Amino acid sequence: MNSRRDFRSHRAALFDGIEEGGIRATAYSSREIHEHENDQAMDSLHDRVSVLKRLTGDIHEEVENHNRMLDRMGNDMDASRGFLSGTVDKFRMVFETKSSRRMATMVASFIAVFLLIYYLTK
Repeated sequence: MNSRRDFRSHRAALFDGIEEGGIRATAYSSREIHEHENDQAMDSLHDRVSVLKRLTGDIHEEVENHNRMLDRMGNDMDASRGFLSGTVDKFRMVFETKSSRRMATMVASFIAVFLLIYYLTK
């Protein structure tokens, strides 16, 4: 009897899922399986799109910050250029209108002040 029971169990394992007249339906149909796979793919794609959206938002914010910083730097450079050109124009006017003796005195004074500051800070 035991061998007959083994035969039936082997046969049941071999023909599991097959009924008379065809194959019985599985728990999930192929359509449901495909829909589940599509849903998983859509979820994965949605996650990737969300990450890209956050990344592009961060890039946009960073670019805006850099543009503001460059604008401020450009304005500061324009102000410095204006100040420097005004100073150079004043020196040019002083050197053109004054005598060479006064110019020599001014240059000597600048050198003396520079040396004095150098020795005081040393």
